[in-house]
Amino acid sequence: MQHLKSNLLTTTTIALTTVLMLSACQPKQDAAPQVEVEQSQTQAATIPVIQAKVVPVELKQQQRCDEEGCTEYDIQTVNTNVPWINAYFMQRIKKADPIAFSEDAASTVSASSASSASEANSTEEPNRLSLSSTYVRYIGQHGRLATFSMQSYSYPAGAAHGMHHQEFVTFDLNSKKRLALQDILLPNSEAKLVQELFNHNYNWLNEHDIQRDKLQLSDNFYYGANGLVFVYPLYELASYAEGMPELELPYYAVDKLIKAEYLPSLPNYPAQ
Repeated sequence: MQHLKSNLLTTTTIALTTVLMLSACQPKQDAAPQVEVEQSQTQAATIPVIQAKVVPVELKQQQRCDEEGCTEYDIQTVNTNVPWINAYFMQRIKKADPIAFSEDAASTVSASSASSASEANSTEEPNRLSLSSTYVRYIGQHGRLATFSMQSYSYPAGAAHGMHHQEFVTFDLNSKKRLALQDILLPNSEAKLVQELFNHNYNWLNEHDIQRDKLQLSDNFYYGANGLVFVYPLYELASYAEGMPELELPYYAVDKLIKAEYLPSLPNYPAQ
């Protein structure tokens, strides 16, 4: 009987040992995919979903006057749920139109005084009022990228026409900074990007007598529905009447020129 118990104990010990050895030999499940999912979820949670509305900027005086006349200001910006974006645009606006925000009384002349001067010259110069406007609006968001438009218009009194400009501002919401063109380009890709831009806009550029070696990249760009759009100032590529030209470069043409994190997610189209 004692001999039987001993054999059973030995058999049980061997079985347990075998199980433990087999368990030790089994490959451990890779935890990396779960870690990547968690990191991705954490990163997505830190990216805010932009909510924005246009609001007027309160000025002490809508008109500022000096010896040469008065300028009327109309300034509107965006109020978003991201404070540093709000601060960015207010800083830009104040830097562009410091007189509109001036606290120095010596920098202005009374409106009545300027009005008298304007009336005295009304027979010769009926339009003595200059205009200056700035409008900021929210365009849209693609993941970590949020794009805004900053429009400005200025009309000097007596000028034949005013000057307008539209600047597109794209923020990286992860790094909390505005993206310049150099921030999204891969190293040593600028020359190739210019060539691709010229090739995809050849007809328009040829009609405007713009040679390949004369075309330069614009740092004013935005993410369009089908490609990266480069925006050029008045008079740079075309006449004033044609406005600010836009040259589009399809995303499939820049997938090897722009950093992967700054490319939109695109379908995998079949080869033609």
